[in-house]
Amino acid sequence: MADVSILTEAELRACVTLDRGAVDIVEEAFAALGRGGVVMPPILSMAIAEKHGEVDVKTAYVPGLPAFAIKVSPGFFDNPKKGLPSLNGLMMLLDSETGIVRAVLLDNGYLTDVRTAAAGGVAARHLAPRGVETVGIIGAGVQAELQARALRLERDYRRLLVWARDPGKVAAHAAAMREALGIEVEIAASREALVRASQVVVTTTPSTEPLIEAAWLHPGLHITAMGSDAPNKNELAPEILAAGRFVCDRTSQSATVGELRTAIAAGILPADHVPDELGAICAGLKPGRQSEDEVTICDLTGTGVQDTAIATHAHRVALARGFGQIVRS
Repeated sequence: MADVSILTEAELRACVTLDRGAVDIVEEAFAALGRGGVVMPPILSMAIAEKHGEVDVKTAYVPGLPAFAIKVSPGFFDNPKKGLPSLNGLMMLLDSETGIVRAVLLDNGYLTDVRTAAAGGVAARHLAPRGVETVGIIGAGVQAELQARALRLERDYRRLLVWARDPGKVAAHAAAMREALGIEVEIAASREALVRASQVVVTTTPSTEPLIEAAWLHPGLHITAMGSDAPNKNELAPEILAAGRFVCDRTSQSATVGELRTAIAAGILPADHVPDELGAICAGLKPGRQSEDEVTICDLTGTGVQDTAIATHAHRVALARGFGQIVRS
């Protein structure tokens, strides 16, 4: 018999927020991945094309952590038309010593949102130029908002440019970000104008075709692409990966579901290309940004190590606060 803690989204939101602490936790998870010893299998992914949906399952065992998470993450992209969020899901936390279930985190995708945004913060911490005046974000969903907030934790930028396909949605997004950040927020006339005017650009979409072209790149630019996490998705023109220093969260994932996949398919990079991984940079095994003029590109496909890190942190805080309904299994 074992006690299992059931935690609701409201409780988890009270325990975890997007702050420097969350960025630090995700950075350390990447560093553990870079140092080695982490067990992280490939993503289990199932596409449900007729429903415009997908389900991903991610997990990782991290030495030294008391538990590991198994996350089920559905994305059904017609849900907003039904008044429902496009992303959902939950995490199960299992004891690292015994494999016994310790907690079920009914976060509805909230912890994924936080750890994904925190990963963008980690990428900016190590790869963005020091002097950032303007940030450009492509997309107008939840992750677009969170990426803007995460970047403010790492770089004190003064201007935000936003672009999205839906004029009404991007207008509402710009107004919300203007109020939330207290800075100048503008709707870019085009994706090209956004990229050319920004020192940091983040793409946050489920696009299946490139949103940024290599001709738009300029010295001192950093791009974080975090939308491509399935074989049919693509946010960057493949030539971009050879136009600067390319970094990814996990080479094997980027080569199958991320931006590296399209660059290899287009013959821009060889099939055996091995980019630097963000974890090696976090662990101090590889350098971060090496000059203010360097062009850097980081592909974030989302890793199980991030899920285990944020879930164990959330569970630890929840226990300390007495949160959760205990069920005896």
